[in-house]
Amino acid sequence: MNKHLFPVRALWAVCASVCLAAAWLPLSVSAQSTAPSVPSPVAIRSADFIVAVVNSEPVTNREVQTLALRLQREVQAQGRPLDAAEAKRLALEQLITDKAQIQQARDAGIVIDEEALDQAEAGVASNNQLTREALRQRLQQDGVALTTFREQLRNQLLLSRVREREVEARIRISDIEVEQFLQEQLKTLAARAQVELNLAMILIAVPENSSEAQIQPLEARARDVARRARSGENFAELAKSFSQAADRGANGGTMGLRPTDRYPELFVQATAAVPVGGVADVLRSGAGFHVLKVLERQQAPATLTVTQTRARHILLRLSPQLTQAQALAQLSALRQDIVSGKADFADAAKRLSQDGSAAQGGDLGWASPGMFVPEFEQVMNRLRPGQVAEPLVSRFGVHLIEVTERRDAPMSDAEQRALARNVLREKKLDEAYVAWAEDVRGRAYVEMREPVQ
Repeated sequence: MNKHLFPVRALWAVCASVCLAAAWLPLSVSAQSTAPSVPSPVAIRSADFIVAVVNSEPVTNREVQTLALRLQREVQAQGRPLDAAEAKRLALEQLITDKAQIQQARDAGIVIDEEALDQAEAGVASNNQLTREALRQRLQQDGVALTTFREQLRNQLLLSRVREREVEARIRISDIEVEQFLQEQLKTLAARAQVELNLAMILIAVPENSSEAQIQPLEARARDVARRARSGENFAELAKSFSQAADRGANGGTMGLRPTDRYPELFVQATAAVPVGGVADVLRSGAGFHVLKVLERQQAPATLTVTQTRARHILLRLSPQLTQAQALAQLSALRQDIVSGKADFADAAKRLSQDGSAAQGGDLGWASPGMFVPEFEQVMNRLRPGQVAEPLVSRFGVHLIEVTERRDAPMSDAEQRALARNVLREKKLDEAYVAWAEDVRGRAYVEMREPVQ
């Protein structure tokens, strides 16, 4: 990727969902967080002046400083360093790119109406676990004018719309590409798949501190047993007669089909070249002499799997009689009772949940990725089985979520094809976006004025 486009692609991903717009806006912490908010433009004390002009639109020093601070926080939160000079350079490049794309959106006649802005503002509030009123109060506390905030939202929506129009519309995924992708994935899985073995064993034990004179007849017995097994005698009967393993040859000495990493490495090496039905050379270990027969050998099936989660929830829908703050308080108190053992989740769901799952104690069944709205799924995916999350605000209301189980399940053909299309689409989106962004940036008239302070 062209280094001058970083982190424009990241912003493109952020703008794909209105609810995620908060990541690039002054408000970036939840109502329950005690972390400081991102500094507002008012907090930047350096003098404001024009540092660049994109076509006819200025980029100011204050804009660059504000975005640079935000980029530093985001990158450092991921454990990576980003010095101030580099942050300013990236911020300036991003602002130039964004302004060029916003101008293209306006030239194309894309308009963001007030209703769309209201929905976006509600999405930001929900993403930060706030009501719209609380969001506006928070903005005021941070020194951000509501008109400035909504103009930022408008620009984010313009960027999102023009990118959808200019980039996503170009993406085409053929059935042949999907088939090739799946074949490559299955081939990779098959190469990594473990061999599974089913061995039968007869142990001729050697007591500790045995002398050479004592060991020789035991070895001779093991070799005789191996010879008889190779000559066709029933291995299971030989195991019952001679094995001194802990199970005394029960089940004919069979150890069961299992991956090779669950057998001693000595056993795996000794039987590597032995065909199914064959008996290996007598093997000496710390326990004694082993006679091993290969009963089964097979490659573990190459199967694409998906991590599925089984969760249950309690949903309170907001209404004039139940505000978001009241619903959050009610579910927070209920969570404490559930965690402390004073209340049962399923019983509470049957009594309180305003969702179709209430009759099943809130059980949502096994869910694959993408089945729930993003704000719900993100919280659910962070939970361990048995863990109850803090109350979550979504577009449907306020939820209390508990994960009960998690498993890796084989993917159906339809799921495999959907996954393949998504992966291929994301790859093509990356490539198409970079090419389009470079083209827009290249066609824009950019005049650099003063260096950023």
